[in-house]
Formats: sequence, structure tokens, C-alpha cells
Amino acid sequence: MEIRIRRYRPEDCLTLTRLFYETVRRANLGDYTQDQVEAWAPAPPEEKRWAAMLLDHESWVAEGEDGILGFATLDGDYFDHLFVRWDCQRQGVARALADALENRAWEKGCEKIRVHASITARPFFEKRGYQLIKEQQVEKRGRLLTNFVMAATRRP
Repeated sequence: MEIRIRRYRPEDCLTLTRLFYETVRRANLGDYTQDQVEAWAPAPPEEKRWAAMLLDHESWVAEGEDGILGFATLDGDYFDHLFVRWDCQRQGVARALADALENRAWEKGCEKIRVHASITARPFFEKRGYQLIKEQQVEKRGRLLTNFVMAATRRP
């Protein structure tokens, strides 16, 4: 699969909010309960909140022949979002997005990159060399979800 990485454009917002919603509700259901995924990705998707965040962060989009495949955001040294369309996972999309964001962070002079990885994403980040700092519980709309504070340091 050919994957192109580009900067986010405001016209991508609705597609990305839907991608987030569908991915959490399908791909993360194996690691979280139905109540937890509904709290994490409420219906309808919150497009206004997403639009503001995507413009505020360095946001990148992965595209292929099939349209938008995923997206990722960087806020300083914080890898804030990484979502791949639920039907395109395990095809190199997350790797391409993570490579782009990590390279950008290193170019900006970051010495480390932090992430709060979901249960589902933890193995992906571990394979990339991120180290576990701590497990934590975060509250989303009255539900507690487990995630992992992790960090990677600049490689020589």
C-alpha cells in the first residue's frame, strides 16, 4: 500500500472526527468495555472541539488510494493522537505517521517525546522504543480508562 503523509487541512476535519469515532468503537473494543469506548468516542463526534485541536497542534494525515487512512498530532514534545482507520490497521500507516511526527519532534530539538498510549497502542509504542513511565487511569465522561505514560528519547 502506498502511503503519503501530508499536513492537516481544515477540510479534513469531518473525515478525521469520523475516523476517530469509528476506530475507537471498533479497534479498541477488544481492550476496553462498550461503556468505556462510548465515553471515549461519544456520538455524535465533537467536530468543533476536534477542529480547534487539529489547528492548534502539528497535525499530519496519511493518505492512500482509498482516501484518508489515519492521522497523528504533535503538541510540543507530546505525541497526542495517533489513529488509523479501523479497516487499514497493520498495514504500515501508524508507522509512517509516527516516523513523520518523531522526525519533526527531533528536528525541532525535542530531547524526548511523551505519549499516553492506550492499552491497544502500547505494544506499537514499545516496539518503537518507548519506555513505560507509569500506568494511569483517566476519566472520560464519568468512565475510567487505563492508559500508559511512555516516552522515547532521541536516538543517536
